[in-house]
Amino acid sequence: MQGDETMTTLNGRKICAGKAEGEALVSKQGISFFGGVDPDTGKVAEAGHELEGQSITGKILVFPQGKGSTVGSYALYRMKKQGTAPKAIINSECETIVAVGAIISEIPCVDKIDITQIKTGQKMKVDGDKAIVEIQ
Repeated sequence: MQGDETMTTLNGRKICAGKAEGEALVSKQGISFFGGVDPDTGKVAEAGHELEGQSITGKILVFPQGKGSTVGSYALYRMKKQGTAPKAIINSECETIVAVGAIISEIPCVDKIDITQIKTGQKMKVDGDKAIVEIQ
């Protein structure tokens, strides 16, 4: 046995298959990918949002659910093609906009997760195939 590392495993529901590892970026607020995030920079652009000005690029993005226009699905796809998308998405309740965006962008996505157990900066593994989130 090495160190004091413990790992927490959370089981959810598969939205989009795939695996990713990275650092969590957590919001208690919903996110709109159309208008709420700048697809060119990957930064949250919504005025007054708790993540305003922070980049979601390359992060494990954790938030309750999406909001806004259905164009948000395409905005997430555009971000993936430009290299500004998150590595994975974890939701409390994934709604259609985020689900479609994750699927067409091939971004691992799991929902039905108690996101209150996840803190910004934690190292995580997301296994969309098994609908498992591991917090390291």
